[in-house]
Amino acid sequence: MPLVSGLPLLGGLALVLLWLALVLTAAGLARRLWPGQRELSRKLVHMGAGLALPIAWATAIPLAIALPAALGATLITALNHRYRLLPAVEDVGRHSWGTIAYGASISLLLALYWPSRPELVTAGVLTMALGDGLAGLGGAALPSFRWKLFGQTKSLWGTALMASVSAGVLLLLLPGAPWGLLLAIAATATALEQLSWGGLDNLSVPLATAWLCSWLGP
Repeated sequence: MPLVSGLPLLGGLALVLLWLALVLTAAGLARRLWPGQRELSRKLVHMGAGLALPIAWATAIPLAIALPAALGATLITALNHRYRLLPAVEDVGRHSWGTIAYGASISLLLALYWPSRPELVTAGVLTMALGDGLAGLGGAALPSFRWKLFGQTKSLWGTALMASVSAGVLLLLLPGAPWGLLLAIAATATALEQLSWGGLDNLSVPLATAWLCSWLGP
């Protein structure tokens, strides 16, 4: 059920497109203002793109539009990964398939659960978008114990942010579910984020989170 009733389809699409335009503008601005912080612009896109899902849910964007749009965005990110057309999205100092995996996970979740279970799509995407996004920024900025897994640096602060934000997202979006099970799912998402070689956690975390939440019932 849409969260905003009576909003025409074109109005919903306009809101989503406007939001994404603002996200890309903010990422480009961040790249200019802080050229040494290349991860910042990428994380802004990462988080901002995920926040388009609640807008699509609120305005009841149909699957016939949402899925082709997600597939198209995934194709664009694949081309950008190869040719660096938008440096603010891809220009980081490590090899990662994360942006492509992110688009693929959103596309798969839409195909599986949209529009019958939009809360599952939103929960899976926001767990990754906000949890991983804030973990990446906070973990890099705040001094704490660090370790390496599969060549990726992890930190105590970043892991704590991933766990707490994931739990908050699930508790907010699935208020009727047993909170103990939601915390267990958040812990699973945090564990999967640790196995982030090549950015593949952008695929594993959203899909696993949504699938586990689906077993809790509507």
